[in-house]
Amino acid sequence: MPLCRSRAVLPLNSTLLCLLCLLCLLTGCAGEPHPGPDPEAAAGGPAAASVPPPGEEARAISVPLDRYDSSPAEQEVLDAAEDLLTARCMRRRGLSWERLPRTAAQDAEPRNRRRYGVVEPAIARGYGYHLPPDRPGVARRAAAAAARRAGLGDAGKTAAYGPEGRPGKATGGCVKQAEDALLDDVPDADFALLDDTIGTTYERSMRARSVARVFRAWSACMRQSGYRYADPMQALSDERWLRGDRAAAAEIRQARTDVRCKKGTDLVAVWNAAENRIQRAAIGEHPAAFAKLLRAQRAWMAAARRVLEGS
Repeated sequence: MPLCRSRAVLPLNSTLLCLLCLLCLLTGCAGEPHPGPDPEAAAGGPAAASVPPPGEEARAISVPLDRYDSSPAEQEVLDAAEDLLTARCMRRRGLSWERLPRTAAQDAEPRNRRRYGVVEPAIARGYGYHLPPDRPGVARRAAAAAARRAGLGDAGKTAAYGPEGRPGKATGGCVKQAEDALLDDVPDADFALLDDTIGTTYERSMRARSVARVFRAWSACMRQSGYRYADPMQALSDERWLRGDRAAAAEIRQARTDVRCKKGTDLVAVWNAAENRIQRAAIGEHPAAFAKLLRAQRAWMAAARRVLEGS
């Protein structure tokens, strides 16, 4: 989890806040991966192998604030370094700690995959608005994490997470020591500013004139097929699609129309351009603070690489 910050509370309007909380629950916001509802996918079996890789439509989305936070590839490095330090600490206590397998780059979840709702035709076709199962590498890692938790026992859990800790929220123990060790040489920076800026610029982008126009065009396109929503996030958060583990046929039809209307109106490009402009302006208002954030991110990555190179 980036520098122990939480993205669970952002200064957003109630609709967007509820949506982000919902997505957090669907994807899992714990510090360790966890298997999804499909046992085959969780084990990296045929169900996981059949999940299409993230599409270029999702991988291509980026915003200026991305550079101040860990990319999926960087998070892999940070997680691996923390895992190694935890294993060493547990070994000193006479306990085992199985290190988790790394995830292949092609299996990693793009950080901005659902920033503008569902954008990948293959995902809409197969899963509607539901999140697809984990790809094989992610599923194997989640299954390994679950097996490790199950095999720790009471003494192992206390040693790893502290007397009142748990996976994803260590209050002491070896995991907390590993987290602290990686942060020892990381300079202070205003991470609350980063979190606030991510939230406020996203909200402002939804009110930008160009985005309001493209929302109207997208909404008109959706109405031609009988769907009535003011913006794509309303469609994504429709409670009808939040029930059950699998997408119904009606949900898939709507999601496919949603993606088609996004493409036909150039919604993703217009919204992304507006958000990028707003984020660049926000960074320019606090150049010194964001320079410190960048130094902190680079120092954290450097610490993780030193740990791994010395293993």
